[in-house]
Amino acid sequence: MRVLIAGANGQIGRHLLEKMADTEHEARALIRDPEQGPDLQKLGATETVVGNLEGDCREALRSCDAVIFTAGSGPKTGPEKTVDVDQNGAINLMDTAKKMGIKRFIIVSSMRADKPGDAPEKIRHYLEAKHKADEHLMASGLTYTIVRPGPLTEDSGSSKVDIRENLDRPGDIPREDVANVLLAVLNSDNCDNRTFEVLSGTTQVDEALAAL
Repeated sequence: MRVLIAGANGQIGRHLLEKMADTEHEARALIRDPEQGPDLQKLGATETVVGNLEGDCREALRSCDAVIFTAGSGPKTGPEKTVDVDQNGAINLMDTAKKMGIKRFIIVSSMRADKPGDAPEKIRHYLEAKHKADEHLMASGLTYTIVRPGPLTEDSGSSKVDIRENLDRPGDIPREDVANVLLAVLNSDNCDNRTFEVLSGTTQVDEALAAL
């Protein structure tokens, strides 16, 4: 399967490229700067393509079978950039993918994106952007999976997680384990049109997904 990775140069994206290198999948890394290409190909990208989430993404999507969206504006940007990338960039990519006949779309969202109004004001704009992107994806007609991790850490992944539609507990999760979950979702046959939350836990990723 040829998969477009949006956000390939981000921390989750880089972990994902490394893990996909050992599979039968082909990872096409979407980048904004051509100078990022050689490094991402060393990590495991089969190919790289320069594109802008906020612009014309048709060439990046050409001949792809699926999309994994793990792009984000980052913690140092303001609300406007968050809306541009996490909301409008995601929606633009969804709409273009649908027009081009791509059926599978996996997106990294966030815990609490289902109720952004309940969040502290400093992160509300971020969760509102994620919420709108999630809602658009669910209504798009694409076969979707929405992955909602809790707070992200730089710890090494353990491949042990807790996955449920709603996790009513605090916690966090390494970015590497989010990448482990994304790859497992790509290979899973029971994640179509599902939304779930994920934190570090005690169950192997494949088993946790199978129990959904």
